[in-house]
Amino acid sequence: MACTTILVGKDASYDGSTIIARNEDSANGEFDPKRFVVVKPEEQPRLYKSVLSHLEIELPDNPLQYSSMPNADTEVGIWGEAGVNEANVAMSATETLTTNERVLGADPLVELQPAKGAKGEEGYVAEVPGGISEEDFLTIVLPYIKTAREGVERLGALLEQYGTNEMNGVAFSDVDEIWWLETVGGHHWIAKRVPDEAYVTMPNQLGIDGFDLEDALGEQEEHMCSADLGEFIEANHLDLAVEANTPFNPREAFGSHSDSDHVYNTPRAWYMQRTLNPYDEVWDGPDADHTPESDNIPWARQPERKITIEDIKYVLSSHYQGTPYDPYGHLGDERTRHMYRCIGINRQNQLAAIQIRPYRPQSDRAIQWISYGSNPFNALIPFYPNVDTTPAYLEATTTRVTSENFYWQNRIIAALCDSAFGETSNAIERYQEKLGGMAHRMIAATDEQVARLGGDKEATAESLAQAELEAGNPECDVEPMDPDEIIEATRNAQVREILRAANQTMADQLKEETDALLDTVLYTVSMKMSNGFNRSDH
Repeated sequence: MACTTILVGKDASYDGSTIIARNEDSANGEFDPKRFVVVKPEEQPRLYKSVLSHLEIELPDNPLQYSSMPNADTEVGIWGEAGVNEANVAMSATETLTTNERVLGADPLVELQPAKGAKGEEGYVAEVPGGISEEDFLTIVLPYIKTAREGVERLGALLEQYGTNEMNGVAFSDVDEIWWLETVGGHHWIAKRVPDEAYVTMPNQLGIDGFDLEDALGEQEEHMCSADLGEFIEANHLDLAVEANTPFNPREAFGSHSDSDHVYNTPRAWYMQRTLNPYDEVWDGPDADHTPESDNIPWARQPERKITIEDIKYVLSSHYQGTPYDPYGHLGDERTRHMYRCIGINRQNQLAAIQIRPYRPQSDRAIQWISYGSNPFNALIPFYPNVDTTPAYLEATTTRVTSENFYWQNRIIAALCDSAFGETSNAIERYQEKLGGMAHRMIAATDEQVARLGGDKEATAESLAQAELEAGNPECDVEPMDPDEIIEATRNAQVREILRAANQTMADQLKEETDALLDTVLYTVSMKMSNGFNRSDH
């Protein structure tokens, strides 16, 4: 899968939140309709089977509830992609990465080996399951972790046990930390904590460019890795440093520097950092410090100003605006306008930007911002994941094309606008700006409504009295509850209902505005049809 990721540390974000965001893009020639759902503990499988790898994994008995962005068509698996669990730990999985032949020779990917022949016949060879991958990661990890660091530990253990059939980049976040994990071959992995004051850009390449092996194999304060990584590197001559005592560079050791990287990957990191740090260095022209084809664009960088949700949407929607490489632009020529792979591409499935807010209580701390389809033509909308149900407009996506759900409306609008970019761009910008303003107002109003609940016994007196009555009834099997537990449980139920109602209100307003946008762009594009004719044309 081809994706683009940005990670924003809490001291680099506009409000002190940790933010992890990623475009999920389909493989070339494919579209995967997506849904936004919550998975309750009773719905979580206890025996998980991968559709593509045929691997069976026994899962723990104590899953947390979590949100997920699965495929509408599960014929090839769940592909949960992005979510938040009820402990307010977020996960984005996965950014497909590149590697090199030395790594693949030392630790091959674990691919499904189909059975040969018929069972019971001479020469029969049984099937060998493949390793875990993007299809599986969210489902088998997110429900069982309570910190970002635990996410790294659980996924790392699963990778060492079962292996993987692809190169992966996975993000975990909680209110304090963001961790980024990269797989190295079939069974090895590294992970690094994102500096609080920095942001990270990831464009389908193995990205970490500095790694402290001593920390990873010791205290693990900022780095973690598979237990035998040091021996693995030494035995396979993977460290390419020329001088002794040079900091280990995983990008050089485990990554790629192919010609296709310079067309497909590095330009995306260049544009994101050019946008967020426009004055730090020279980005354009013959004297540029970094060009779209530079292999040494930093993994992490401190921004020139705090990064907002709107900044994240902008860079993850980019088609190289303001450069000769913009396919919709007027700079450059036909050759330059199609030199590099855009960030906002036609085969985008969904964008999730997950914000964990330190100034909110646990019950409504997380926000999952969502968009569907091709990013230059859609809007990023906030929804609370700590709810019992999600709005049908985002949840009930079907494989049938229909304007009654958000995914297909976005797909239709993008297809219409692409051929009339100049004529429809104003309508798209007004739609994005209006929904963005509505989104921030909705968040503020919902936060205020939750704050008014308070947490005192007076607000839950009825529930407390009922519990005490049941506890005093000899025919009642209910064990007495601690008054504070009753208050907390009742308040959480009230908060969930507030958040569900806010999500539904947002979805209703979103549908109204998206219906109007579809009407506008359909009319505009229809008026440009080649077979149009008026008597005044003579």
